[in-house]
Formats: sequence, structure tokens, C-alpha cells
Amino acid sequence: MPVRTILATIGFLLATALLLYVLVETRRVITWIVVGAFFAIALYPLVDLVQRRVFRGRRRALATLLVFLVIFLALAGLITAFVVPLAAEATHVAEQAPQLVKDARAGRGPVGDLLQRTHVLDWVQNNQDRISSFAKGLTTPAAGILSGVATGVAGTVTVFVLAYLMVLEGPLVVTGFVNLFPPETGTRIRRVGADCARSVTGYISGNLLISAICGLLTYVVLKVSGVPFAGLIALFVGIADLVPLVGATIGGVVATIAGFVHSVPAGIAVLIFFVLYQQLENHLLQPLVFARTVKVNPLTVIVAILLAVELAGILGALLAIPVASIIQVIARDVWDHRRGRPKDEPTVGEDERPVDAGAEPEDAAGATSLGAAGASVAR
Repeated sequence: MPVRTILATIGFLLATALLLYVLVETRRVITWIVVGAFFAIALYPLVDLVQRRVFRGRRRALATLLVFLVIFLALAGLITAFVVPLAAEATHVAEQAPQLVKDARAGRGPVGDLLQRTHVLDWVQNNQDRISSFAKGLTTPAAGILSGVATGVAGTVTVFVLAYLMVLEGPLVVTGFVNLFPPETGTRIRRVGADCARSVTGYISGNLLISAICGLLTYVVLKVSGVPFAGLIALFVGIADLVPLVGATIGGVVATIAGFVHSVPAGIAVLIFFVLYQQLENHLLQPLVFARTVKVNPLTVIVAILLAVELAGILGALLAIPVASIIQVIARDVWDHRRGRPKDEPTVGEDERPVDAGAEPEDAAGATSLGAAGASVAR
């Protein structure tokens, strides 16, 4: 074996190992870039619409700034809708905390009655040393939680900035990339890219529709059951339901706990509702909606979500359906392009025909006759 081949193989292996190392070490940044690109693709048509309608095809920077400002205000409104009632309720609970603790210790009130019936107070008194050691050990997890919150805030800001810059500079980047190819190939790339972008937009619209249905039904069930803060809980459930498969479960746990805190019958009713609704959403609503908005087969939707959740967790669940749709668009384009390409040698006669066209019956018969005549002459 030549020394050059050995060195080339060793260099290829080292380059592959280096690439894998870089990917592993920068996986958090790569995740932020992927999520930013996802939102940029989703917001790209909206920015184009604002640029055409409001600014008459000019001033893309202002159109991008306006769209992202509206989104930022919407997110701030959602956060305010959560924080203000929670802060007010926390203040109310803090004011009543001494009396609640006193009643709980005496076995009075709903909390005290529950603790008395479940013998929680006896267990706390018999395990004070264990509880104290457990409380001391919570300092390290608390530091980890604070670090995770800081990382989440930094990631959110980074994703927002990346999406903004991608939408703003998107046309220049796409044009520069397409110009690297011949005109025919560039047109094909633009067409496939537009189909992929429509898949992402369709996924987001379908996901928002499913979440709105989940939030509305949750609000009706909570309101009928008499659970307080029904609108706030339903809003949280709708936002959590944006995560396929597991989102409804997360929201359902919170709503069920709120139902049991209000009353046992309300908690049972909410629990039954979410058990039934989650099965309906995962196996009927999501496949049908995404089959229309993303143009992906319902079976493909379920398989893609299950595989992506196993590989990448919640992020995989969020990106599974649009990635599956993008793969489908690219595979269909490659198949159509390859299938319609002419053969190196004509199938029949002097004119080139596509591979899948085949030979016409009369042409095939003529070709057979000419072949037989040629064979006779050769003999």
C-alpha cells in the first residue's frame, strides 16, 4: 500500500475525530443555532409580508425590527399574565402562612385535616434528623438550578438574536449561496428551500392550532369543575402543549394538582379529561392536523416524534415533524430529478427518452424487427 494512501487515511481519521470532538464540545451552541434557524424560517414569510405591505418592498431592517418587537411584546404579555397572578397569590399565601402553619399543626382546616388523616405530622416528628440532613443537602442542587436558569436565559437571548440576524441577512446569504451554482441548479435549490420553509411554517401553524384546542378544552373543564385561576392554568397547558407527545402530560399534571387542591371530585374529573384527551391528541389530532399542514403521513408523524424524543429529548420532539417533512421534500426532489433524467444511450430511436418512459408498444415491435433483420444480415 502506498505511503500516501496510509497518510491520507490517518489524516481523514484524525479530521473525523477532531470534527466529532468539536461537535460534542459545542453542542449547546449548535443547539441554539438550530433553534434560531427554526424560528427564523418560521418568521421569514411574516417579515416578507410586512416588508411588501407596509414598506413597499424596502427597508427590510425596519420590517424585521417591527415583527420581532411585536413578538417580544407578545412574550412579555404572556409572562406578565403568569407572573402577576402568581405574585398576588404568593403574597396572599405569605400573609396567611403563620395561621395556616398553626392550623396544620393543630390538625385544623383542610391542610391540617389532610395531614392528620395521612399521618404526615407523626412521620415528620419521627424523622426530623433525616429531614434536616436532606435540607442541608439541597444547597448543591439549588446552585445547579440557578446555573441552569442563567444558562436558559442566556440561551433564550442568544436564540432571539440569532433568529433576528438570520431573518435580516437571510436574502443576502441565500442569494450568495445560490449564485455559487449554475442557474438551473440554483432555481432548483430555491424551489426546494421554499418547500422546506413552507413545511416549517405549516408545522408551527398546526402546532398552534392544537395548543389552542387543548387550552380551550382545559379552560372549559376547569371552569365547569370550579377550579380557581382556570384561565391562567389553561394558558399554561396550551403553552406546554406546544411540545409534542409530552406537553399535554406536563400541563395535565399541573391542572390535575390544581383540581385536587380545589376538591377531590374536581381533581378526578380533570384527571379523566387529560387521560382521554392525551390519547386523542397523540393518536388522532396531531397526525391528522400535521398531515394537512406539513403534508406528512400520520404514521410518519408518530414514528418521527418517537425516534426524535429518544435521540434528543424535548428538542427532538419540537423539531421531529419539520425535520421529517424537510427530509421528505428533499428525497422527493432527488427522486423526481433522478427518475426523469435521460439515459446515456437512447432508449428507442435517435431521440433521448426519460428512463421511466420506456418503449412504446409499436416502437418496441419495430425495434424487435430491426434487431431480427440485423441478426439475419449478420448471419
